[in-house]
Amino acid sequence: MADHDGEHEKHESAPESIIDKITDKFHGSDSSSDSDDDKIKSAAAAVKAKIYRLFGREKPVHKVLGGGKPADIFLWRDKKVSAGVLGVATAIWVLFELLEYHLLTLVCHVVILGLAILFLWSNACTFIHKSPPKIPQVILPEDIVLGVASALRIEANRAFAILRDIASGKDLKRFLVVIAGLWVLSILGSCLNFLTLFYICFVLLHTVPVLYEKYEDKVDAFAEKAEAELKKQYAVFNAKVLSKIPKGPLKDKKFA
Repeated sequence: MADHDGEHEKHESAPESIIDKITDKFHGSDSSSDSDDDKIKSAAAAVKAKIYRLFGREKPVHKVLGGGKPADIFLWRDKKVSAGVLGVATAIWVLFELLEYHLLTLVCHVVILGLAILFLWSNACTFIHKSPPKIPQVILPEDIVLGVASALRIEANRAFAILRDIASGKDLKRFLVVIAGLWVLSILGSCLNFLTLFYICFVLLHTVPVLYEKYEDKVDAFAEKAEAELKKQYAVFNAKVLSKIPKGPLKDKKFA
């Protein structure tokens, strides 16, 4: 665990180490005027700007995932907790998908088993002259429920705003990317049910971020080349197809 955290911190500080070398090089000179400080800042900013990150990422992967315990689970900071969460998700998928168990049946069976155990335990305590066990009172906190509902509302409003911005026709490239993504998602939805698709996404969240964090430099270098090739192909497509689509002039019409 400690070795993993050390490797993670060392990996994230690679760009900063380059900047520190430039800073030390400038500080090694005899001049210490304000112009030298400006040169140090400009050189450090130039080096930091040249470092390509996937999707224009400026924060560490842990911060991109939101930080806190969810990010720790996805990045396997605590292997026991991450493995436990993934194991529970796998068990749920096996129950409902492979064994074809139904949610209502599972809930009823769990409640029946729990009530039977507590009932028998309480009666057994009276026979052996022991005080019956205290059954804990379960109450959902209002602040947690309201917090989850508020978070879902904020994310839903953000998604609606993004879709509205895409539909406004301002960015053709973004529109085509979203349409292609939804088309691929629709194909996956026709081949897989919702539970299987959700489980695959859950497994990807437990594997892709941690692998990307481990091989960040190699992935970013490959992504930079792939993005340059995609831009080249889009420029060709734009010149041969999109630019030849006739667009009529928009004229203001006056109505009496």
